[in-house]
Amino acid sequence: MEEGESRRPEKQRRRCCVILSVAVALIVIIIVAVVLGLNGRQEESEIKSIFFSRCEKNDCKKIWGAFQQAYVNKDPCTVPVEAYDPLLAAAPFKSECGRMMFWSKTKDVVRDFAEKTCFSTLEDTLLGSVLDELTWCGKQGSEDTFTTGCPTRRDCENNPVSSFWRSASAAFADVACGNVTAMLNGSIPTPFSPASIFGSIEVKRFNATRTKSLNVVMVIQKNAVTNCTNVSLKDLQGEMDTKGIIYNCKDVTESQIQECSSQPVESCGTCW
Repeated sequence: MEEGESRRPEKQRRRCCVILSVAVALIVIIIVAVVLGLNGRQEESEIKSIFFSRCEKNDCKKIWGAFQQAYVNKDPCTVPVEAYDPLLAAAPFKSECGRMMFWSKTKDVVRDFAEKTCFSTLEDTLLGSVLDELTWCGKQGSEDTFTTGCPTRRDCENNPVSSFWRSASAAFADVACGNVTAMLNGSIPTPFSPASIFGSIEVKRFNATRTKSLNVVMVIQKNAVTNCTNVSLKDLQGEMDTKGIIYNCKDVTESQIQECSSQPVESCGTCW
């Protein structure tokens, strides 16, 4: 037997192994793609259900389309705030002079208070209430909406969720008018941070032609570590002075805020 003939079966076996390996790899890729597709459709179905149950408007379908347009089939780390311009145009915010409330590190207190009184926060608007506490993103090459595996602000700043809230916060502040209220946290050393959404976006958008005054409510608890004399508030006051907006600050205990919540008529006036 020739040496070449003895090696031929070995070559054939190797060729078969290569073909089999390629076939297995292709099958795995197909299975993964199918699973991801099924997961994407399932996750989209879940968030869409929540979206429409909270929306309850005649044009919710249009709003959903504008929402998806911002992030679908895009790298979830390259979604700029401008991507949500069509969504904000589809569901614009309305001015509620004297009733608009902003907050920083006091979400739970503010949410409970606003629900029972005439004050309105970003989370009380159509878009804010629909998307509050939700996570979403898209992926390049997919038309689906995903709710798992999405990047956070720690991963990248221009992720779909962070960009939406920055965009919405700016738009909400743009329509602020009359006497505006902001609840800050008296249980942390720096109640006003220029790096927060309130400090870096909302405060910057206040305009003296619409906004008469900014009334800061410093929420004081038993473990309060600061109050209206905190040095960080000097930056806030200085910015309001520069804009020509009247600045006020008052220390209010959380228990007093809760008491005001039980008296919605009084809280819409000068409860504290």
